[in-house]
Amino acid sequence: MTIEWRYTAEQGLGILSVCGYLGPDAVHRFAGAVGWVKGRGNGPVIVDLTELRSWSAEGQLAITEAALRLAKAGRRLELAAIPADGSLVPDGDGPHIPIHADLAAALAAHSTRHGEPTQGREWRTGWPAGDDAGQ
Repeated sequence: MTIEWRYTAEQGLGILSVCGYLGPDAVHRFAGAVGWVKGRGNGPVIVDLTELRSWSAEGQLAITEAALRLAKAGRRLELAAIPADGSLVPDGDGPHIPIHADLAAALAAHSTRHGEPTQGREWRTGWPAGDDAGQ
């Protein structure tokens, strides 16, 4: 089992949404998504885990490694809606990873335009149909 991802870059902010199971088989795909994100957009990257069913210890480690990669590029990683079955336990050697209850809370923490919608660009893998089609 693997993951699907979608990345949206808006002014000064990136949102990497992940769905599926972030386990040992999906770690390389997630790392590839982070590589894609690293080269696009600017500012913090919110990893939206709303549609993530679960993650393994390897998946959690992939998150902390992503935070390190992005920090080296001058970008911060933040999490929104971590899976209910566990919390991220960073190893203490990496950058601080802010955790938000959900995507709305993460976006509110970065709101600088008083709720005005922004236009952005979006890239995705085989994101599930019907999730947000036509929006």
